[in-house]
Amino acid sequence: MKRYDVIIAGAGPSGIFIALELLRSGMKKKILILEKGKPIEERHCFKRENGVCRNCRPCNITTGFSGAGAYSDGKLILSTETGGFLSEYVDDEELREMISYVDSIYLSYGADKKVYGLEETDVLRKLRNRVIQSNLRLVESPLRHIGTEKCYEIYSVIQKELLDRGVEISFRNPVNDLIVQDGSVVGVVADSEYFSDRVILAAGREGAGWMDQLCKKYGIQTRVGGVDIGVRIEVRNEIMEEVNRAVYESKLIYYTPTFDDRVRTFCNNPSGFVATEFYDSGLAVVNGHSYKGEEHKTDNTNFAVLVSNYFTDPFREPLEYGKYIARLANMLSGGKVIIQRLGDFRRGRRTTSARLRRNNIVPSLDDAVPGDLSLVFPYRIMLDIKEMIQALDSVFPGISSDETLLYGVEVKFYSNIISVKRNFETAVNGLYVAGDGAGITRGLLQASINGVMIGRELLKAWGFGHRKNTNPLKML
Repeated sequence: MKRYDVIIAGAGPSGIFIALELLRSGMKKKILILEKGKPIEERHCFKRENGVCRNCRPCNITTGFSGAGAYSDGKLILSTETGGFLSEYVDDEELREMISYVDSIYLSYGADKKVYGLEETDVLRKLRNRVIQSNLRLVESPLRHIGTEKCYEIYSVIQKELLDRGVEISFRNPVNDLIVQDGSVVGVVADSEYFSDRVILAAGREGAGWMDQLCKKYGIQTRVGGVDIGVRIEVRNEIMEEVNRAVYESKLIYYTPTFDDRVRTFCNNPSGFVATEFYDSGLAVVNGHSYKGEEHKTDNTNFAVLVSNYFTDPFREPLEYGKYIARLANMLSGGKVIIQRLGDFRRGRRTTSARLRRNNIVPSLDDAVPGDLSLVFPYRIMLDIKEMIQALDSVFPGISSDETLLYGVEVKFYSNIISVKRNFETAVNGLYVAGDGAGITRGLLQASINGVMIGRELLKAWGFGHRKNTNPLKML
């Protein structure tokens, strides 16, 4: 019988930081991480390396050690206001301490020391003024940018440390089911049965649907979450140059005049690349990232404009709604991302290859298919996007140019929010959930923090308190 003190399903940031926190305590425990993807050194995206996607299953961008983190832009949002819902489980003071603690761990592995958004500058003051005049809200969050290539390096070091210190990681071995007896978890089913009375589901956003299915099977309550649907916008760097230097990422929220819907900007990538993400279901959706090194830069900035969609009874399938829209886009594009000029989007006409060739903005995603996003989005979402772009043009003059590029669709598959106790344990005794797949977090830093918090809860359950951080960062 294969027995462990704790089993973690998923080697994303939450799962990694659970294991790190247990190791940092000095307590000797037998830890198993089961991961559906590959070790980090085997995670190669052929599309990014040579421009040809091999349709890897599972996708090397979203699965494997560190989850989507290894290939992400690597932004640590050092704020209690964004990146998840951990403020519902701890007070602001404790969350700020956790932000500082986890940030210090990333720094110890080589994250860039520069933090954007801390200095009061003329650019920031002008930005605030334009935002207010445009009826937008600016969420000011200090940000540390790690960079795509540096994320890969950092997580490579962490993977080696975990393995060297005795953590067992089984790759290409996803958890298929739980073993539950008399209301308590006693193990999991993967390539064989593994036993433990402490199991954490930390499958990440890619595994949100799987986690939801397990909740239904074992009677774990969830509440309906939302799904963010929209486009990724690409403009020349000159349009956003000043703000990129001052704050790197300007998080803006807008309530549209027609429907009063919440629309936000997300994941700004100066000199970055638009990219395709593939999910196991075969869906191709758009995302973006940027590198730290000057040798991997473009002339463009990209960011997402996302419409928040929340549903009421009897509808309880927000993930399926988002997948439906993504599938429709893939149907029209032959399984690729659609690209459309903003001028064509406004006029309700398809972008053609000829129009795209004469565009001053050169697409950074070279295999996107010229098309018509109005055939994909419901009218309400389409109008929300148009009104948001018009409002943004008052803040960043030139964004509303006919030549601005829209890529679609971008979908954030947030899980239904799993009901847990304050220690993140579910109604099934010994079963914990963590991270984006549980609907608790929505980003790299809070997912990592959630892992630390569960690690400390496990230590408490074993009668071993965590060590106080002896060298905390100055609070940001």
